[in-house]
Amino acid sequence: MGMVSFISTIPSLLTLPAPATTSPAISRYPIPSSKICCKIEADNDSEDQFGRRDILKCFGATIGMEIIASSSTFVKEANAADLIQRRQRSEFQSSIKNTLYTAIKENQYLIPSLLTLALNDVMTYDKPTKSGGPNGSIRFSEEINRPENKGLSAALFLLDDAKKEIDSYSKGGPVSYADLIQLAASVAESNVCERRRMLLFAFGIWELLTQFASFNAAQSALKSTFLASAIRKCGGNEEKGNLLYTAYGSNGQWGLFDRQFGRSDAPDVDPKGRVPQWEKASVQEMKDKFTATGFGPRQLAVMSAFLGPDQLATEALLAADPAVAPWVTKYQRSRETVSETDYQVDLITALTKMSSLGQQIDYEAYTYPVQRVDLSKLKL
Repeated sequence: MGMVSFISTIPSLLTLPAPATTSPAISRYPIPSSKICCKIEADNDSEDQFGRRDILKCFGATIGMEIIASSSTFVKEANAADLIQRRQRSEFQSSIKNTLYTAIKENQYLIPSLLTLALNDVMTYDKPTKSGGPNGSIRFSEEINRPENKGLSAALFLLDDAKKEIDSYSKGGPVSYADLIQLAASVAESNVCERRRMLLFAFGIWELLTQFASFNAAQSALKSTFLASAIRKCGGNEEKGNLLYTAYGSNGQWGLFDRQFGRSDAPDVDPKGRVPQWEKASVQEMKDKFTATGFGPRQLAVMSAFLGPDQLATEALLAADPAVAPWVTKYQRSRETVSETDYQVDLITALTKMSSLGQQIDYEAYTYPVQRVDLSKLKL
């Protein structure tokens, strides 16, 4: 039996300098004293004995383990803090969505206005100067009263009331209008999608519905059908099938949008003349505006619900353009399915990109220090 062995004798590669008043002997980040060993073995009968690749792998593993060992305390502390912040942001965002969902459910006639409000806040973005964009500037009276924003004040008032409630329970500071406006659009679109699904379910799958005691039972059966299909596509692997079912389609894709949470509010209005009056604009003018912000006919078609109160009328107009028509047809067909996969995935992808134009996302926004428990004061 042959054997090659490496023992790490190099100093830690991640040692951190101690403060000037502290001697190396009492460094705040001590170097672990334990040794790390890597060993490979081979039979004497083997023709190749030890290959260079085997030796290099062993040597690399030894150094890698040394790095991990010397930095483990630092990494654990960093990961713990990061996980706490992620949880805080996630919980706060969920609470915001619940508040918005309730408000929108009671005022569903404002859904088209909420969608246009979000789009018009985005479309002030100027690519050459990288100014404007989804920065909440539309909240100012000077901007909301511009011709292109006619009829959107009621949607903004709804968000004003929601913001008061949200700020009352926020532990990490007030929510920005920039975040609130974009989140409201995502909740509104999800609401519309669910209503379409219910209609499709009621009229297109009535036979399935009658086989079960309740709507929820039938909906659960339908979900099981989709999940089973996903598992079959993954060769029967349930874990991969569940991942595919969650990640592909309308529900899982919102995770990409949700990460863009931490937009800053503009201190003043954005310049005039950047947003078209969608109900008066020609298809060419719409295409030009989308092109100027980095998008094309595909995104114009999928954002049709954001361009005015009557999506079907807007799509009829867009369908007259040969560059946009194929996308309009594709998304109309997709919306006739229960999953709406093509439409939802492309819509969420476009909205995710649009909702961060010109923004530097603060990924620590809405986090707050966790109160430490003084164990010495606990009574046992």
